[in-house]
Amino acid sequence: MSTTQPLGRSAAAPPLRVRDQAREAAALIAFSAATACGLALALLLLTHLGSQG
Repeated sequence: MSTTQPLGRSAAAPPLRVRDQAREAAALIAFSAATACGLALALLLLTHLGSQG
């Protein structure tokens, strides 16, 4: 029994492999961490500038 698709029928999008899902998850984690650090630094800068003036 073959697991290949006939020529006339093809899947719209092949399912993602586990390593692809892990790569996407790691990219999302890195983006979220960078965004959170950037916002924290911006708030820290604003509070520092606000306390001086």
